[in-house]
Amino acid sequence: CSAFLLFISIMTMFMSGVVAIFEYDLKKIIALSTLSQLGMMMFSISLGLFELAFFHLLTHALFKALLFLCAGILIHGAGNTQDIRSFGGLSLNFPLVTVCMNLANLSLCGVPFLAGFYSKDLIVELACQYSWGIFILLMMFICLMLTVLYSVRLTYLSFVGLYGGGTFISVCESDYSLTGPVVTLSFISLISDQFWDD
Repeated sequence: CSAFLLFISIMTMFMSGVVAIFEYDLKKIIALSTLSQLGMMMFSISLGLFELAFFHLLTHALFKALLFLCAGILIHGAGNTQDIRSFGGLSLNFPLVTVCMNLANLSLCGVPFLAGFYSKDLIVELACQYSWGIFILLMMFICLMLTVLYSVRLTYLSFVGLYGGGTFISVCESDYSLTGPVVTLSFISLISDQFWDD
């Protein structure tokens, strides 16, 4: 086990999670989320769990690609603005994208029976068996909570909160070249853990 890599990965997860909570740019929030999950993979590698890190990389690639595609549709449909403060109530204008993006967010948070759960839960479960002390375990769970916090904040400000005054083009959802890949990735990110079962 590498103590230096362990410390750097924990700090990467923590700092990217804290910054994502205070960010308003949609693409930056998703990019910071990617950085946080890369920290999780490095955390797994620092514990010697190489196969689990690769497994998390594969599952994470699917639902993070889904998040970026949904974000692209929202940005395009909201008049090319990335500021989530100008969104609000998008679930009425983009119901399909709302469902798909929330599935990706739930998978990112590690909700049971979604693809992200199977890789993230194994890393957390095996990390709890290492005797690195209470600080590392506490920081790991704080980082997991930060992931949930910025995901819930993103969902609330974009889809549930009050209308922020942006201009919306709902026709985006009738364009199958946009929604087709989103629906396909949603289905794959839901069942992708079945592809890698022994």
